[in-house]
Amino acid sequence: MAALQPPVCDFGWQAPHFSLPGTDGSSYSLTDVAGDQSTLVMFICNHCPFVLAIMDKIIRDAHDMKEHGIGVVAICSNDHVSYPADSFENMQLMAQKHAFPFPYLHDADQTVATDYDAVCTPDFFGFNKDLQLQYRGRLDATRMGSSPADLRRDLFEAMKQIAETGKGPEDQIPSIGCSIKWK
Repeated sequence: MAALQPPVCDFGWQAPHFSLPGTDGSSYSLTDVAGDQSTLVMFICNHCPFVLAIMDKIIRDAHDMKEHGIGVVAICSNDHVSYPADSFENMQLMAQKHAFPFPYLHDADQTVATDYDAVCTPDFFGFNKDLQLQYRGRLDATRMGSSPADLRRDLFEAMKQIAETGKGPEDQIPSIGCSIKWK
């Protein structure tokens, strides 16, 4: 398993619109999930050990972000034929098991991942209220097998800053994870 890192933040890049089915039976567009102050679009999947290592923190941060007017959505774009753990049915089970406080959307044809130039899971895209990219970094310094409790919450702090000022931090450390599983 080779870990990949996404490119640095392209400040001001406009979020591509989408409409995808959610695990809750509804369909969601970017407008539906956008927050009043900012929006986090994250690419995750069910089987990636990098995602699983931070799942509790993703859920914690999503809850905390809502209090700051930040909309949160997760998208799974992996090839579910070659990776059945990422099937829509398994996405539904994952969302229920973890009581996701955000919509979990299925990008079956991978067009949204392509439009966003998503590289890995997890890949975080933090947008201001005008849906201009301000953050493309990591959740925190967690690495496989180690996660001290006192780590700085990089993603949460960046999203809070974007909600308050419309601008993301200048210095960002890329996320790291498994590659998107392309068809």
